[in-house]
Amino acid sequence: MKLKRYCYSCDLKENPKLIEEYKAYHAKGKVWPEITKSIKDAGIVDMQIYLTGNRMFMIMEVDETFDPVKKAEMDASNPKVQEWERLMWNYQQELPWAKPGEKWIALEKIFQLDD
Repeated sequence: MKLKRYCYSCDLKENPKLIEEYKAYHAKGKVWPEITKSIKDAGIVDMQIYLTGNRMFMIMEVDETFDPVKKAEMDASNPKVQEWERLMWNYQQELPWAKPGEKWIALEKIFQLDD
């Protein structure tokens, strides 16, 4: 199975207390099971989020069934995902160059080490 990688970025509000709360929601075993199920059901095989300061980077490895548009539609029709997203928005903020309503911004790959 050939996997594809997607990388995104989003900022947290610059508030140490809120950042710690956000990290606690994402600690091992703390993400709501409905959220991890929706991630896996979309064809996302692995997802990792990294943090530096208040900037986050999300790396997703997806299988051939993954479609970003379909994932967005699935999320929009899932009340539990929408509840999670509203909760997380208390901690997150748009990147300065985000379009209205845009949360996680796709990263442009500009380098890859050749074999």
